[in-house]
Amino acid sequence: MYGLINKLNAVPGKRAELSAILLDASGGMAGCQSYIIAEDAKDPDALWVTEVWDSKESHMASLQTPSVKAAIAKGRPFVAGFGNQTETKPLGGHGLRVPLMRS
Repeated sequence: MYGLINKLNAVPGKRAELSAILLDASGGMAGCQSYIIAEDAKDPDALWVTEVWDSKESHMASLQTPSVKAAIAKGRPFVAGFGNQTETKPLGGHGLRVPLMRS
């Protein structure tokens, strides 16, 4: 599995518009196990996007789909910049289906 945690900084006062675009585009991505949009509790213009994919390749392929390209284009005017990005290797947890590991 492959995971990403990204901080997006919205144009001041535009976080709601940006989050709506991200939420609208969050369904139906092949290989996506989880795509969570969260508001930063302390920064009124920041969002956190936490993603879990079956592979890094699935994530990269999603960026080439027409629906994701359209969402990126629609959301770009509301993005002031990007904060931290961390790649992770999800192990599992509540709500996340993990394939059986074989030894």
